[in-house]
Amino acid sequence: MSNVELDQLREQLDEVNLQLLELINKRAELVQQIGKVKNTQGINRFDPVRERKMLDLIAKSNEGPFETSTLQHIFKEIFKAGLELQEDDHRKALLVSRKRKPEDTIVNVKGENVGDGQQRLIVGPCAVESYEQVAKVAEAAKKQGLKLLRGGAYKPRTSPYDFQGLGEEGLKILKRVADEYDLAVISEIVTPGDLEKAAQYIDVIQIGARNMQNFELLKAAGSLNKPILLKRGLAATIEEFINAAEYIVAQGNDQVMLCERGIRTYERATRNTLDISAVPILKQETHLPVFVDVTHSTGRRDLLLPTAKAAFAIGADGVMTEVHPDPAVALSDSAQQMNIDQFNHFVKELKDSGLYKDIKNPSTV
Repeated sequence: MSNVELDQLREQLDEVNLQLLELINKRAELVQQIGKVKNTQGINRFDPVRERKMLDLIAKSNEGPFETSTLQHIFKEIFKAGLELQEDDHRKALLVSRKRKPEDTIVNVKGENVGDGQQRLIVGPCAVESYEQVAKVAEAAKKQGLKLLRGGAYKPRTSPYDFQGLGEEGLKILKRVADEYDLAVISEIVTPGDLEKAAQYIDVIQIGARNMQNFELLKAAGSLNKPILLKRGLAATIEEFINAAEYIVAQGNDQVMLCERGIRTYERATRNTLDISAVPILKQETHLPVFVDVTHSTGRRDLLLPTAKAAFAIGADGVMTEVHPDPAVALSDSAQQMNIDQFNHFVKELKDSGLYKDIKNPSTV
């Protein structure tokens, strides 16, 4: 074969490559259109029956020289790319997406703007045990210039025999303390039926890790005119976490804050594994404020300060941590809560580190 003949064949090959490119992109456009129709109809984008029919048709129509298995492998890669294209279109449509809304969402919590560039601390006991207990923590938080107080009134516990919280009485205690110290309170609600009642007492509804995919609770929270703090599930992917937030926002409530609280891995040195990289990913992918719960992610009092520094350094809008007047007698999670002196040291170290940006001047009670 002469060089002239070789060049001619190569030119033909280039022409076929361009024809394939045109056809592949034309197929991609059809796939996108199909994806939009499926999304409108609520149909799953992946259809294994349809994929099998297409592969069977390819096998039936193949006249060589490629083996049928080779062609099926090539087309399966094309099918996979098309499915990913549909999923990308779906993500672009999410209300929580940064592509949908480039500017940051500012969540107003009782006059306190979250997500405005000033970093926040949410502190308080794991569980509400008494008025005196919550009031002591509130006094310490107030002296440090903090505004956001947490406390569990309903406690979903691994064991049914562990302390489950004071329920509505705990909410009433939080409300009383919030009014007396001019704080905003955050507490977890676990059932849709308790949301409206809880909204009378607290300023932020927390949806905990175990309920991140409780879709009826998410939808009910989305119908409230109340800020929501949504925690990442124990084994949830970031995509699942973002879609859980979408359930809330899709109901009309865009006052949502995300909270990375560690995920379950094989590691036993900490209670969970803090996925610190989730913070910049969530900040890039969504327009919602992002908190890090350093208490539940580590389960260790000695790791609260370094992980809080890491959270602020990587761009978190805030850190949540637990404080108890006397952790040794706490009814839940005693090993991971700070006492008042430890809390004051914790805040001082954060201030001195320079990582805690735009902190307010401490006020007095």
